Amino acid sequence: MPEVIFPGPEGRLEGRYHPQPIPDAPIAIILHPDPKFGGTMNNRVVYNLHYAFHKMGFTVLRFNFRGVGRSQGEYDEGIGELSDAASALDYLQAMNPNSKHCWVAGFSFGAWIGMQLLMRRPEITGFISVAPPANMYDFSFLAPCPSSGLIINGTADRVAPPKDTQSLVSKLREQKGITITHEEIEGADHFFKDDEAHMKPMIDHVQTYVRRRLTEGTR
Repeated sequence: MPEVIFPGPEGRLEGRYHPQPIPDAPIAIILHPDPKFGGTMNNRVVYNLHYAFHKMGFTVLRFNFRGVGRSQGEYDEGIGELSDAASALDYLQAMNPNSKHCWVAGFSFGAWIGMQLLMRRPEITGFISVAPPANMYDFSFLAPCPSSGLIINGTADRVAPPKDTQSLVSKLREQKGITITHEEIEGADHFFKDDEAHMKPMIDHVQTYVRRRLTEGTR
């Protein structure tokens, strides 16, 4: 998978780009957890999401936010990171001008950034939010949420407690015109550490959901 360097708001950004052979393949961007706590594009959840989307026929890009790895700039509490994500999506779209479907997937802090990107970019047709930290960040900007998507978390998550995720899901489900699907992985912590018991079921749910959406062709 080729390493790529592309321009961001504060200098270069480092990514991993995994194209498909067909020019109109759907595209997906994968966003990593909080750099303050060691989050990078090589996080296990992010890595697994990346390959899950590629196996479904997507051209995929994951990248390091500013100040992480070889990406230039400094941590910006989510404000600059949202701009980084927008630049990454610009790059992905420029490389794939014939793509008809665009998805964003994020884990933890990356889920928060991804759902903000969703509000900025009407061309995003679906989202995956893994363990969104609804206890740490305000998600009230999702009014209205412009696209249907999947929110998935573990029942034993102590970083982003399930009750806060359930509250977020309930609020989003009150909105008309979209469908929020919610799945919980029994016994999984924030990081889905057990590959067979937690990571694999999470990825299976993601693939089942995305494949269904692509088949239906719905927003």
